[in-house]
Amino acid sequence: MHAVLSGFLPIWAITAAGWAAGRFDVLGGQAQHVLGRFAFTFAMPALLFLTMSRSRVADLAEPGVLVFAASLLAVFAVGLLLCRRVFRHRQADQAIGAMAAAYVNSANLGIPVAVHVLKDTSFVIAAALFQTLFITPLILVLIDFDVRRGAGGRWVRMLQLPFRNPVIAASAAGLAVATLGWRLPDEVTAPVRMLGGAGVPAALFALGMSLNVRTRPDPRGRTERRVLVSLKIVVQPLLAYLLGRWLFGLSGHALFTVVLCAGLPTAQNAFVFAAEYGLDTDLARDAVLLSTLLSMGSLSLITWLLAVP
Repeated sequence: MHAVLSGFLPIWAITAAGWAAGRFDVLGGQAQHVLGRFAFTFAMPALLFLTMSRSRVADLAEPGVLVFAASLLAVFAVGLLLCRRVFRHRQADQAIGAMAAAYVNSANLGIPVAVHVLKDTSFVIAAALFQTLFITPLILVLIDFDVRRGAGGRWVRMLQLPFRNPVIAASAAGLAVATLGWRLPDEVTAPVRMLGGAGVPAALFALGMSLNVRTRPDPRGRTERRVLVSLKIVVQPLLAYLLGRWLFGLSGHALFTVVLCAGLPTAQNAFVFAAEYGLDTDLARDAVLLSTLLSMGSLSLITWLLAVP
C-alpha cells in the first residue's frame, strides 16, 4: 500500500494547491484557462516530444503491450457506445467520455507506481507510446470533426490536424527523431525538458482550481460517472487479466505488470482536452478525481493478488 500511495501524494498535493489558489482567488479569474492552455499548447507537447524521441516502436509488438492495447481499445469502444446511445452526448463529448473510461494515467502516476511497485518503467513507457501513437490522435480527430463541423472537408481537416494541434505535431516530431535514430544534444533537449516538466503540475493545478466551480450532477450524470469510472477501475484491469491469462498465456510478473498498468486511473489529459475545446469539463474532472481516489484501493488489491514475491 505504501508503494502505491507514494505515487498518489504529489497528485493530491498539487491538486489541493490549485483548489486553494482558486478558492482564495490568488491568481485571478483567468488563471485556470491560461494554465490549461499553457499545458495543452506548450508543456504537454514538450513532454510528449521528449517521450516519443526516446521510445522504441518495436516495443509495441510485445505480448503484454498487445494485451494492454486490446483491453484499452475494448473499453474505449464500450465507453464511446454508452456515451452515444445511453447518455446521448455529442460526438466530441463522447470522445471525452470514452477517454475517461479507458485512457490511463501512464505518466505522472504510472511511472512512480512502476518505479516503486514493478521496479521497472519499460512497460509503462511502452503503454504510453501506444496511447500517444494511436489513442490520442483518435480522440482528437473525433473531437475536431465535431467541434469544427462545417469548416471544410473532413479529409482536408484530418491532414491539417498535425499542423493545427500541438499535441499531435510534437508526438509526430518525437517519433520521427526516434525512427531516424537521432541523439539530440543537451543544448536542444534541456529547455524542452524544463518546459515539459511543467506540463503535469500545470494540468493538475488547473484541475484543482476547477473544483471551486463544480456543480453537483443530476441523477443521470451521477450514473454516467459511476459507469465510466467502473469501466476504468474494474472492467479494464479485469479484461486485461482475462486476455493476458487465457488468450496470451501470460503469468507471473508479466501478467501482474499488464493488469496493474491497465488499472491505472484516468489521465488528467481528459480534463485538459475538454477544457481546450470548450467541452463539458465536469465529467472529465470528476472521472479523473474519482478514478484516482478509487484506484488507490484497486491498485493495492491488484498488487496483493498478483505480485510475485
